[in-house]
Amino acid sequence: MRQLEGQVVQLRGLQPTHDVDRDLLTPEQLRERVEQDFLGDYSQEEARRDARLLSMFGLVQPDLDLHELYVELLSEQVAGFYDSQDEEMLVVCGTGFGGLEIFTYVHEYVHALQDQTYDLEAGLNFSEEACDLDGERCYALRALIEGDASLLQEQWLRTYADDEILESLLVSLGSLDSAVLESAPDYIQAELTFPYLAGLSFARSLYLDGGWAAVDAAFQNPPVSTEQIIHPERYPRDKPIRLSPPANLAGLQDEWDLTLQDSLGEWATQQILLNHLPGEAARQAAGGWGGDLVFLLEDDSGDRAALVLVTQWDTMRDAHEFSTEFFEYAEQRFGEPAHRDLAEATWAFDGGVSHFIRQSNQTRWIIAPDGEALSLLQSAFGFPLAIAP
Repeated sequence: MRQLEGQVVQLRGLQPTHDVDRDLLTPEQLRERVEQDFLGDYSQEEARRDARLLSMFGLVQPDLDLHELYVELLSEQVAGFYDSQDEEMLVVCGTGFGGLEIFTYVHEYVHALQDQTYDLEAGLNFSEEACDLDGERCYALRALIEGDASLLQEQWLRTYADDEILESLLVSLGSLDSAVLESAPDYIQAELTFPYLAGLSFARSLYLDGGWAAVDAAFQNPPVSTEQIIHPERYPRDKPIRLSPPANLAGLQDEWDLTLQDSLGEWATQQILLNHLPGEAARQAAGGWGGDLVFLLEDDSGDRAALVLVTQWDTMRDAHEFSTEFFEYAEQRFGEPAHRDLAEATWAFDGGVSHFIRQSNQTRWIIAPDGEALSLLQSAFGFPLAIAP
């Protein structure tokens, strides 16, 4: 492990400030740490709320136990990790310290160097509390963090991996049990892999432009949206447009509770469309994303829910392009609209009603349990929303 650390330091160019503790875990111990470290602050109630939002977007089934799925997925897929709270390297070992364990250690030690250099939690504001307030920013930051480590892994393989390590790694990867991942909803699979795959492309783009110095500079001025990760050429100049939420939702409080307010981002918008549109059409439609706000509302009984998504597009043309593809998406998902014109449509479906409207550079999408709730939400969430100062 010490030898690997030296190789990583030489390749990456970040100097450690102190040694990190190390520990080897059995698969059983890993599951305990997953529940404690990865999901310790993620409550069953938060998981239920998130699953409800995703199900309303058509991304998962309504009865999905998201908390348990994450436990099973991380227990299956994680081969080791750096614990930034305890500043400790943890590697899962079954029969030995072979190619997979070595490859994992290389990746995770980069995270230790990132933490010692930039302070992931305090310096980069990459904490549970901060991410609850702005999930889109944290998802983009995570892509930078994982992309950096994945790029270093590539370089380490080319520089230091001998035939024995490569053969061991290939055997381990070929025998990995990914039954939980393969049975998970497509969105959950994509959510887990995006920071690594898209993050690697983003970090590689920076590196090809300016070497590790350019990657280091990104930690000083981190990406703030998945748009910047998907389109490295838009980083860092193209920042999200911040929308102001409605100033007064008092009219809803007797019947509805606002249980979530966040930004969806270009990547998640693309994933929603991909459920019912071809890949290129979904990517093109989401590509003009400029900013958004998503709201999940639930009634006091918890039996009924509604969502409101307001998206600011870069140009009127982008808003029109998205609207055109959204109408196709909605007809595939909800059927023929009860009403439709060039900029507005309503769909009635089993269990609710969906309404979409475009005005200038903004679109608003509401899903409500019935027409009465839809009218209430339309009044409460005035349209278009103001751009935040």
